[in-house]
Amino acid sequence: MTRSILLLLAALLAAPAPALALEQATFAAGCFWCTEEAFEKVPGVVSVMSGYMGGQKKNPTYHEVSAGGTGHSEVVQVIYDPKTVSYERLLEVFWVNHDPTVLDRQFCDAGSQYRPGIFYYTPEQKRLAEASKAKWERDKPFKEKILTPIEPAGEFWPAEEYHQDYYRKNPARYHFYVTGCGRYARLDALWGKYRAK
Repeated sequence: MTRSILLLLAALLAAPAPALALEQATFAAGCFWCTEEAFEKVPGVVSVMSGYMGGQKKNPTYHEVSAGGTGHSEVVQVIYDPKTVSYERLLEVFWVNHDPTVLDRQFCDAGSQYRPGIFYYTPEQKRLAEASKAKWERDKPFKEKILTPIEPAGEFWPAEEYHQDYYRKNPARYHFYVTGCGRYARLDALWGKYRAK
């Protein structure tokens, strides 16, 4: 009996651990440095990568995208554990971390590469994104119309390494950028108490 239990325990310990069933979400909220910071603070988010989506050129560079000629948006790809954080919660974080009242710009950054957007991967993500947008259109704490589009996800192209975790690698420059750009002042003015969540 003891030997059987030991063999069973040995077999269980030798078995590979079940892989986490992770999911992905992609959002455009202006500068990807700031969007990356917002999502990395969410419990259940496994990783956040800055990159590009929605354009015509394969494997674009930052300089090509920032020049505005490729059609890409700066985005973040969020990998998350749906057992810990829901897609609905990620949508809440997205809404209060961008200005949905403008197109082709966010704060001091202008151009189509800074346009906001939700990029869905599944019909369920599309449904949840549309429901979330409708909720905020009803309950928004500002008068302007919500313009943020919801689009099918295209190919994601990771940004260069120096853009990943920029807010951690360059805290002084990052602070100067977000303060000078007026990002948090505008978000607080738009979303008020909802930003505290």
